[in-house]
Amino acid sequence: MARPREVSGLDCEEPFGTAAARVVEARAEEVFAHVGGALGLDDVEPLHDMRVATRRLRAAMEMFRPCFPRKRYRRAMKRLKALADALGQRRDRDVAIGFLREFVAAAPAADRGRLEILIAGLREEQRQANEGLVPFLEEGWLAELRARLDELAKAARR
Repeated sequence: MARPREVSGLDCEEPFGTAAARVVEARAEEVFAHVGGALGLDDVEPLHDMRVATRRLRAAMEMFRPCFPRKRYRRAMKRLKALADALGQRRDRDVAIGFLREFVAAAPAADRGRLEILIAGLREEQRQANEGLVPFLEEGWLAELRARLDELAKAARR
């Protein structure tokens, strides 16, 4: 799992809104940094890292909630939650497949075939969840999310 980036430039003497903007910008960059590998089925870590980054961003937004205009906050949070939900659908399958892959190696020979059938079904669900994730990773959708997050940061600085 990727460690959170340090938020540079934080100063206890600056206004709370300025800190909010810096933290939201840093956490948003973490989300967007993992987009490129999120749809990969062979290496599931980029998707996991992106999902964790969305959770960190949501937590930061909730913590700094008083700094943001209500309507803009709700619009950005709605979009971010939708992304997080789509990432979660895929991640759930990744975790189950990983667990069963380890389990099948130690399972009795008579059970391995059944487990492989179960894994195959989960792989199909994983593929479907990946297809459901595609619209959230398209450039236009992500540009809209970025624009909403940028609006929040600008509003917090005012």
